[in-house]
Amino acid sequence: MVNWIWMGMIVISVLFGAINGKMEQVAEAAFGGAQTGVTVCLGLVSILVFWMGLMRIAEDAGLVSKLARLLAPIVRRLFPDVPPDHPAMGYILSNMSANLLGLGNAATPMGIKAMQELQTLNPDKTVATPAMCTLLALNTASITLVPTTIIAIRMNFGSLHPADIVAPTLLATIISTGAAIVVDRWYRRKAGRPPKYIQPTRPSSASPPSSPPPRPLTPPGGG
Repeated sequence: MVNWIWMGMIVISVLFGAINGKMEQVAEAAFGGAQTGVTVCLGLVSILVFWMGLMRIAEDAGLVSKLARLLAPIVRRLFPDVPPDHPAMGYILSNMSANLLGLGNAATPMGIKAMQELQTLNPDKTVATPAMCTLLALNTASITLVPTTIIAIRMNFGSLHPADIVAPTLLATIISTGAAIVVDRWYRRKAGRPPKYIQPTRPSSASPPSSPPPRPLTPPGGG
């Protein structure tokens, strides 16, 4: 769908440029936008590498794991229909911790793994479970303590105070996360009680016999 939207915008722009006799301006805008995109990407590389390096140091120092342990009681209340010892809970905690620290590149694979683990608990594989919807809402509207990407873009465009975005971003993400949780709880109550997930069982290698073994024949007269 996104590809069709972009294709429609490009076609409409070219048609309007041709009708108004401004094809030259359209071509200049296209090449200028491509050049600006490349320049911005190259400028972001060094800044993002620096921030990601700092966050990796924090991860190796145990900050992410400590943050995950701090979030564990909250996550259990947000996902009451997921068993506490299920692997999905670990991936959910890692995803939320990475989002809090602005590690979007690290949060994405953890979110995908969490969805895959939640799918193992799904009794209907064609319909998303309430836990999946909760995870998607929290991942989209997550609280961000350090907006790494926005700071990098502001630095690339010559902002004198690129970190001034930290406080507004924190406030905005707190509001968005609160709104996501409220809407999620409302839909959960509207849908009724959550479905009872069935833990997947692994087939046993040694299955019990279906019937008792036959008794040995005793020769006549005993003995």
